[in-house]
Amino acid sequence: MNRTSFARASFLRRATFCRTVHTIKNRRNRKISKDGVPPSPSPPWSSVLLRLVRNNNVEEARRVLEGILPFADAQHYTIVIDAYSRAGRLREALRLFSEMPAARDLACWNSMMKGCLNCGHLPLARHLFDQMPERNTISWTTMLDGLARAGRIAEAEELFLEMPQRDVVAWNSMIFGYCRNGRAPEACALFDNMPNRNVISWTAMIGGLDLNGQSEAALRLFQQMHAAGEKPTSSTFASLLTACSNVPNASVGAQAHCLAAKLGYPHDAYVSASLISFYAACNQVDDAQRAFSENERKTVVTWTALLTGYSSNGRHREALRLLKRMTLAGMRPNQSTFTSALNSCCKLEALDEGKVVHGGVIKVGLDLDVFVGNSLIVAYSKCGEIDDARTVFDNMPNRNLVSWNSAIAGYSQNGRGRSALEVYRDMQAAQVRPDEITYVGLLTACSHSGLLEEGRRLFHLLNQDTSLEPKLEHYVSMVNLLCRTGNFGEAEELIKSMPLESNAAVWLALLSSCRAHSETETAIRAAQHIFDLDPQNSAAYVLLSNVYASARRWNEVSETRTAMRRSGTAKTPGFSWVMLKGARHVFACGERSHPMAKEIYQKLDWLAAKLKTCGYEPELGSALHDVDDEQKDAALGVHSERLAVAFALLSTVEGSVIRVMKNLRVCGDCHSAVKLMSRILGRQIVLRDPSRFHHFNDGSCSCGDYW
Repeated sequence: MNRTSFARASFLRRATFCRTVHTIKNRRNRKISKDGVPPSPSPPWSSVLLRLVRNNNVEEARRVLEGILPFADAQHYTIVIDAYSRAGRLREALRLFSEMPAARDLACWNSMMKGCLNCGHLPLARHLFDQMPERNTISWTTMLDGLARAGRIAEAEELFLEMPQRDVVAWNSMIFGYCRNGRAPEACALFDNMPNRNVISWTAMIGGLDLNGQSEAALRLFQQMHAAGEKPTSSTFASLLTACSNVPNASVGAQAHCLAAKLGYPHDAYVSASLISFYAACNQVDDAQRAFSENERKTVVTWTALLTGYSSNGRHREALRLLKRMTLAGMRPNQSTFTSALNSCCKLEALDEGKVVHGGVIKVGLDLDVFVGNSLIVAYSKCGEIDDARTVFDNMPNRNLVSWNSAIAGYSQNGRGRSALEVYRDMQAAQVRPDEITYVGLLTACSHSGLLEEGRRLFHLLNQDTSLEPKLEHYVSMVNLLCRTGNFGEAEELIKSMPLESNAAVWLALLSSCRAHSETETAIRAAQHIFDLDPQNSAAYVLLSNVYASARRWNEVSETRTAMRRSGTAKTPGFSWVMLKGARHVFACGERSHPMAKEIYQKLDWLAAKLKTCGYEPELGSALHDVDDEQKDAALGVHSERLAVAFALLSTVEGSVIRVMKNLRVCGDCHSAVKLMSRILGRQIVLRDPSRFHHFNDGSCSCGDYW
């Protein structure tokens, strides 16, 4: 808009306002001249003010209020004060409240107090409550609800007992407060003692029980409600269906669907979304799609429910297609939409799609949202783009504990243990208390980077913190760290002295490092513990067999493999894959079924020649079979990760990053070979195995050859 147009628009607004005031004054003057009694100004001016604030014209409403000062009363001030509060402009609301010349009535006091609560200023709301010249039931219940929602249950209880009259709203507020703060038994006792209940009472109790992990009790309470003849609302059905999802109980959920249809609720946005989520939780995605399609008045809530249902049921491509359909339909995604979409990108290892979703986040202005930011950190970290994850983290104006944990875990997964510890130090400087998840990330980071003393110090801090309880994950990470640094005796002692009952995972952490350190006897003891706990643990058989093979104890290798067959356990076949244009190209060792097999093997031969020129010598110890060296060399040359790299060279743009995923740990020989390949090709190669990323660049790896 140019300056002339802006001036003209401003003039027209002022002229319209003046005409409105002039017209109403003329009407008032005509009525005064007729009967000599001035009429109440409230009805016409209240309508004008309400119309303005409903259209978000708060400043215009303020100007109208100032223009009618001789006639303005408490009702007019309350309308504008409430509008300021709803807009989060508490300072202006308080100033207007303190400066109003008209006598404040109860509605004005209540509105100002509620505005303080809605803007998160509980102490100020309590001060206003204490200063009120008189109070009504609304005053008491408003303050009670504010205390309950803030978790100030003791104060809420005192206020509840002080109330001269406790209506059903007050009882409902206390029930809600108890449930929200994990005190379901008190909520149940209060509910049982209520003199009167309404549908909100039943709904609050049903939702509260479900919130506190008592979903089956919530379903039983709904049956009591139905038997009592209380008609459920859309909120009741939403709470009920959420409980059905959490059990899950397909039978009760289907009955709830029928009852909701009978009462005309299926097209309600929240009932529809709850139905979709319920069917998705029961793995009935087709029924979830049907519930979505039958709703003619779709909202962002219903779209997000189906997208989340697709994602939680492993139908990630459909989830991302639905996001595209949603935006084309003109629907603005919210935080939950993007969080579910980014989860699907992680599961698909789809970095390009993740960047497209990130673009959508920026477009709708949610790039500074803490929940979306956390999801972006996780998505980039799990796709091997840790620098992009750090950029998102650094740009977040607000961070919560999940933000810090996600950044620490991201660095841990990508083999940058020292960077994870730097984030932890920043976290301490920001006075954010770590939790159990923080320590899992830190100990894993130390394990991946060989930071033994740092790991010991952190493990000691965890055990000294009385607010935290060490879990098996922490012991697994610590055992892993000790074994990787060759401290097997200390690792065994730690397992034996654990206050928790050991499981197969902690002994596997011990066993998995035995081959690299030639700890055959330790491996035998660890494997026996695993077989006692889990006789069909395939990983234990494979690891023990590999330890024997490294020690050239071929008889024991044969016996172990025979025992594995007898137990009915099958070895997990190793394979690698490359994502290209949304398609997954999978390769097994010696794979020749791929359409480009001829070109792939030609590229492998070319790479093998280049590797030899650079002085590469195969690590024959990585070939764990009793065959001659030539056969071992041939077997190593066609490992799945090498085939995947060769395919990526043929199929990607020169200079781009090569990304390979593998379902098993990368072998030592392939690690050495891929390092040299990155120098020969002048390209970055990112290889992800089940526990971490290896970033190969110019002949070196981010793990520092420690993994």
